[in-house]
Amino acid sequence: MIIMNSTKYSYFLLSPYIETGLFKYAFFMIIMCIYVVIVCSNVLLIVVICMNRSLHEPMYVFLCSLFVNELFGSTGLFPFLLVQILSDIHTVSAPLCFLQIFLVYAYGSVEFTNLAVMAYDRFIAICYPLHYHTHMTHKKTAILIALTWLYPFFAITILMSLSVPLQLCGNIINKVYCDNYHIVKLACYDTTVNNVYGLTYTAAFIGIVLLMIYSYCRILIVCFSGSKQTRQKAVSTCSPHLASLLNFSLGCFFEIIQSRFDIKNVNNVVRIFSSLYWLTCPPLFNPVLYGLNLTKIRIVCKSLFF
Repeated sequence: MIIMNSTKYSYFLLSPYIETGLFKYAFFMIIMCIYVVIVCSNVLLIVVICMNRSLHEPMYVFLCSLFVNELFGSTGLFPFLLVQILSDIHTVSAPLCFLQIFLVYAYGSVEFTNLAVMAYDRFIAICYPLHYHTHMTHKKTAILIALTWLYPFFAITILMSLSVPLQLCGNIINKVYCDNYHIVKLACYDTTVNNVYGLTYTAAFIGIVLLMIYSYCRILIVCFSGSKQTRQKAVSTCSPHLASLLNFSLGCFFEIIQSRFDIKNVNNVVRIFSSLYWLTCPPLFNPVLYGLNLTKIRIVCKSLFF
């Protein structure tokens, strides 16, 4: 029998950080600028949607929820990165580490559920336009927004309740931020329950993605069988949704590949970039995607600045 020494660590060490000398101030400024752009662009669109009655429609309410989530996820990552970049010792206390895991995983889950609700909204609007206002009432919109946030928070709370009590045989995380899967791998004892729940959780979101694909396939069928005006309207409203979904899904794919498979031969910079993609690119590009492509938002933004 092999006896492992387990303990309850009070901190974790993040191993990918290396000594960069004075370059750390340049990295700090780059990350700070990205964070400021994310906050300003998402806050701008939230204010635009909230302050204009013409945008108080289900599609724009769901968009507002998406932008709030971008702020939520960015706040769970960027202040932490900024502190770590300037720090000489790259450690993080266990409570703060688990808090970051909760924020980051909740962001990812809410992003998927929000995109799914937006796909459902476009599906009803384009495939059943005459019944849209009957289906998408203010009450139903509020219920969908509540489910978009409550279901992921509930799922992540269960995930954390399984991870926090684990007895660990190490405290080194091979990532620039805290990650649940890497902590579970440090456990000394059987983690079957964690693994089964993780697979169930992943399967549920794969199901959500499949439903989104089905919705957009139905929308495409309607577009090709409808008039030119129908096609133009569908493309103008659905193209930013699809681009956002593909962008976020690509980032999640990078993250899953890096976490689940041994990619030690891959360059360290590439590994760091791929692990941060799903947390940085959607919050950075979504405001641009929707601000430029959705006519109503573009018109309101132009009136504000010009």
